[in-house]
Amino acid sequence: MTRIQQVHWELEMDYIGHPYYISGNAIMHALGRQLPHDVHQDLNASHGIFVPGQFGAFPEEHSQTGTQPYLGSTLPDVKHYDDLFLMRHPSHSWLLDSRPRDALNTHDIRVQSSHPALSHETIMGKPDSARKQQQTTKWYINAYLHADRNDILPLDENDLDGLQFGGKRNYGYGITRLKDTQIIDLGALDYSRLRDGEAFILEVMTPFVLESEYPNAHDQDVPWWWTEDRHDLREREEKILEQREVYTLQTVDHGQVVAYKGDRPVETAKSSIRRIGSHSKYGFGELRVKPVEPQSDQCQNLREQTNLPE
Repeated sequence: MTRIQQVHWELEMDYIGHPYYISGNAIMHALGRQLPHDVHQDLNASHGIFVPGQFGAFPEEHSQTGTQPYLGSTLPDVKHYDDLFLMRHPSHSWLLDSRPRDALNTHDIRVQSSHPALSHETIMGKPDSARKQQQTTKWYINAYLHADRNDILPLDENDLDGLQFGGKRNYGYGITRLKDTQIIDLGALDYSRLRDGEAFILEVMTPFVLESEYPNAHDQDVPWWWTEDRHDLREREEKILEQREVYTLQTVDHGQVVAYKGDRPVETAKSSIRRIGSHSKYGFGELRVKPVEPQSDQCQNLREQTNLPE
């Protein structure tokens, strides 16, 4: 079960729902209306990350280089482990410096029938001297699926097209169209940056569940291979919907970084792509392993001489 299917949807109407992402639980519910039960029950979905369709440049750790028009609107080839996370971070670090980065890192909100909705497009004015007076940026949703059986993926494109997410779906909100999809073999990726590293950090890409009201879900502490204890981390309350019942989750908030004290970074990276912990089936517990450069002896000696903190 080493394959995942990346999916890129284009928002065609404003989305009313979670402001940071579309949960894997919501993606699973949408797919449940399209797929046979035996296929759906063996499927797992990541959270969907909002991505602006803008000009961008591949970061240094990516297998590709250079700039690309409307980088956020398509799925680039994935050859290295780091390629998987190009569009998984809401900071959109790949945006060109010439793009309106601040505006595109804060999703437009439009009130629809007294409900705040994330806009499916961002429209910005341009100087009077410009050829066009407006610039429109379309928004996309980046997610991926994996399955417990080898015969499920790839899902047919017809089953992925036209899905709706969020509230007010009867009024057309949250409708999407399939823009791009591809299959990736996790076992064939290049993990050399991790194999060659000496020290590592873990970035919490989606909330890690500690406690859950969901029936038969087991509470847990942070993994032993995190250096930080629970009381050192920022927590967030999340909710999950199942059969019209809402269950509360206590989670380690996403966006935080912890040091890694395990000794199997490649194995940890592979398992964390498919997520770890409670409710990983629904997008929670996605981690990214990053190598860090050890401090030079000169820097360490300077800190000891001046009593600077680590």
